[in-house]
Amino acid sequence: MARKPGKKYESARKQVEAKEYQLEDAIPLLQKIKYAKFDETVEVHMRLGVDPKHADQMVRGTVVMPNGLGKSKIVLVIASGDKQREATEAGADLVGGEDMVNKIQSEGWTAFDAVIATPDMMRSVGKLGKVLGPRGLMPNPKTGTVTVDVAKAIKEIKAGKVEFRVDKTGIIHAPVGKLSFAADKLVQNAASLITAVIKAKPAVAKGKYVRSATLCSTMGPSVSVDTAPFSVKAAV
Repeated sequence: MARKPGKKYESARKQVEAKEYQLEDAIPLLQKIKYAKFDETVEVHMRLGVDPKHADQMVRGTVVMPNGLGKSKIVLVIASGDKQREATEAGADLVGGEDMVNKIQSEGWTAFDAVIATPDMMRSVGKLGKVLGPRGLMPNPKTGTVTVDVAKAIKEIKAGKVEFRVDKTGIIHAPVGKLSFAADKLVQNAASLITAVIKAKPAVAKGKYVRSATLCSTMGPSVSVDTAPFSVKAAV
């Protein structure tokens, strides 16, 4: 049985008009109608005109938020030899090799927000698909998390690198910052994500690519966003 929305949520929802807002107006609206007592995360949700069951219509990529995410991610690096030392010096929170693989495999341990692996460790890391895959933590060369340049990968993730991937229903969900951010910084972050998703449009995708886009905070209602201006930016 679905839980009935509370009075505070309903009060916030009534302040959202049934229209598409420009991003510059949507962000201040979210900040105005907030009612939760904690600093909520702001997320972008984009429904795409693709069929993820087909490999050539998969949409995924990464983007570094220009203003960070307001939270320092716990980064695990799985490497060997000198790369472990390099990872530690670059600021990785957790560093190891086969010991980390065994811990994740035997305990289902996932006390981290991102995983970086060097190519030579992928034969072992590949065994962790069932644990890391469903959580979106599996290292992948396409997102820069399988690399010999672990220092660069760590720096990007710590700076607010976001990985996006369309789910089985054709929707992308991604964080773009905290509600306490200055409005212009949230606008810049959200614009960066939307533009990156549009640029990642598969060549075989037909018809309208972005079916809809919304912004919401952790507890707040969704606000529809007009993505047409970003389609122009992405084409330039």
